Amino acid sequence: MQPHWDDIKIFLAVARAESLSGAGRMLKVDPATVGRRIARLEDALGAPLFAKSPNGYVLSEAGQRLMTHAMRAETAMEDAAEELAGQAGGMTGQIRVGAPDGCANFLLPQVCAAIAAENPDLEIQIVALPRVFNLTRREADMVIAVSPPTAGRLSVQKITDYRLHLAASIKYLRRHSPIETLQDLEGHRMVGYIQDMIFDKELDYLSQAGVERVNLASNSVSVQLNWVRQGGGIGVLHDFSLPWTRGVQKVLADKLSLTRSFYLVRHADDRRLERQNRFAGALVAGIRQEVAQLEART
Repeated sequence: MQPHWDDIKIFLAVARAESLSGAGRMLKVDPATVGRRIARLEDALGAPLFAKSPNGYVLSEAGQRLMTHAMRAETAMEDAAEELAGQAGGMTGQIRVGAPDGCANFLLPQVCAAIAAENPDLEIQIVALPRVFNLTRREADMVIAVSPPTAGRLSVQKITDYRLHLAASIKYLRRHSPIETLQDLEGHRMVGYIQDMIFDKELDYLSQAGVERVNLASNSVSVQLNWVRQGGGIGVLHDFSLPWTRGVQKVLADKLSLTRSFYLVRHADDRRLERQNRFAGALVAGIRQEVAQLEART
């Protein structure tokens, strides 16, 4: 008996969510129905596709083999749907973008709003998480990363460079001793990342300034910025975030200037999807323009 496409979709959802309930929420289907459909698919293929573990449903060896073919089938169906819908008009459907929260808070809202204004039938979702996204599980359709991945069937495109500097609020600088050298930072409260939650080495900014102790730490860029804005201490901030924050200025800009890059990461199979290609092109162009404009204001 040949498997049904609907069962393949449910298989993909369980593989990505690693649970029946999670797959049910994704598909808006009762978890019991999800379980029955997986059982039907396993009967049709004559092999168990998942093993139950303390962490949820884990792909079996047969499930791992099926995953590759199922994702190709999914891409083919999406490709066909886009072709039949025609791409002469605006983009439609849903696209989910994953990004670190600095980019998600200070760049993506205005960039994606502009894309949405030109494509009123397009639904855009921004997932801001301080961690690496898993494209195989379809946590997002495309991801903005701060370093290019080196493993997996992925398409990687450099978007742009961006700059970061030490910064502090004017009221903090007025109340504390002058800062003229990097060594002077030793006498000041520092704001930065929680060391064991830095998910990419490119985010370990303060080590380049020789700072060993962080007094106020968070895994969120937005929290760090607000600490600096409230006069909590000195931190490394994106230049493109400074125009959004009154009363904050760069510190030791001639002594410490960091350059990092954003990359657009997509699943390799998605390069065949015209809608995603069009969205990716608009996203890259928008981010480049927004970074340039905001940095020029600092």
